[in-house]
Amino acid sequence: MRLALAEADAAIETGDVPVGAVIVASTREPLQVLAAARNERNTSNDPTAHAEVLAMRRAAATRGSWRLDGLTVVVTLEPCTMCAGALVLARVDRVVYGAADPKAGAVDSLWDVVRDRRLNHRPEVIGGVLAEEAAGQLRAFFAEQRKPR
Repeated sequence: MRLALAEADAAIETGDVPVGAVIVASTREPLQVLAAARNERNTSNDPTAHAEVLAMRRAAATRGSWRLDGLTVVVTLEPCTMCAGALVLARVDRVVYGAADPKAGAVDSLWDVVRDRRLNHRPEVIGGVLAEEAAGQLRAFFAEQRKPR
């Protein structure tokens, strides 16, 4: 999660919402990081450039397969519906997130897309990892955005 938080910090520099994601290949030390990404919607003018999606694209390219089974996605903010759907379709084993997202969260808060029994794959979900730190990044970013210019 610390690596994902560092990615989120880097997003602030480009004016993107501070969300970072890393994809790891093991739950044991040392972790093998396959991919890392941050939100890039503003810098790329791409509405799908969420940290999770970009990290999954990079991990798939590294792996040479769209199937991301055996991998864990660590993200600083609870995934939205688009990202939750992509996580299911990529067949990731585990989703670890920091801050809950009561406005758009799709793995615990508003919806539970990733554990919907009607879908063909259900990743394990671990929420609240370094949640206060992740939420603090977001609060500080949006407080700065609301300041008069």
